[in-house]
Amino acid sequence: MPSWVLPVFLGLGLSAATGLRTFLPLLMLAVVARFGLFGVSLNTHFAWLGSNAALIALAVATVVELCADKIPLVDHALSAIGTVSRPLAGALAAGAVLNHADPAVAVIAGLIIGAPTAFAVHTAQTSARLVSTATTAGLANPLVSLAEDVMAALTAGLAIVVPILAPLVVALLLFLAWKAWSTLRRKAA
Repeated sequence: MPSWVLPVFLGLGLSAATGLRTFLPLLMLAVVARFGLFGVSLNTHFAWLGSNAALIALAVATVVELCADKIPLVDHALSAIGTVSRPLAGALAAGAVLNHADPAVAVIAGLIIGAPTAFAVHTAQTSARLVSTATTAGLANPLVSLAEDVMAALTAGLAIVVPILAPLVVALLLFLAWKAWSTLRRKAA
């Protein structure tokens, strides 16, 4: 297997996770890279992601995002902001793990792999959240948010530990989102 395949799969999985939560997958990547776990290393131009300052900033941002997403109306504002921030986080994650690539290639690959993947998962997540809001008047949104937290952590964790499974996880996430969207359309009709 070529040496670039597993980093691409890792980037794909992390990007999918950033489609659900902007900062949690980046924090997990930063911790794993900082401590050299699971053979994950960062491209030298993205090494700042494993710095103390980045770890602290990502930890604070993760806690704020996870808590704020449980608050009605704030969750919708976060989703609107996520339309831009999550594809950017996906591009960052995907580019950062291409450790042997030229920095320009890593950035371009991040934009090609990470941004669209994160955007697709975010769009699917937004559709699922619309189903929750429409069917429960938003009362179930905190539970949906908790499920999304778990899915983001599991997706990122699985991508880090077994990157070869990342394409399957992404396909599963998109399938689940399609089912949610189908349900929404059926209920709207």
